[in-house]
Amino acid sequence: MTIPITLIAQIRVKNGNMEKAIEALKEIVPKIKESEPGCLQYIPHTIKGEENSIIFYEVYTDSEALKQHNKNLGKNMAPLSPLLEPGMDLKICREII
Repeated sequence: MTIPITLIAQIRVKNGNMEKAIEALKEIVPKIKESEPGCLQYIPHTIKGEENSIIFYEVYTDSEALKQHNKNLGKNMAPLSPLLEPGMDLKICREII
């Protein structure tokens, strides 16, 4: 049985760019969901009390689906990248079944 892979990723948006980042994500997220069949969930969230942070909740069918996502990440995130601070906090998780 293949266990899905879950990612929790946190990025920081440059001051004054949150609205632009949200608008970019509204265009990016549907494209990712359409082009990556192994991506089961890809949901960005704002964080209460942290005005410049976005957390992504992502679920992939398996390691191959995650590899495909990583391969496409630079191209898919190109509209968002200039709005971000360098770095990302990434946690790779496995469901407890």
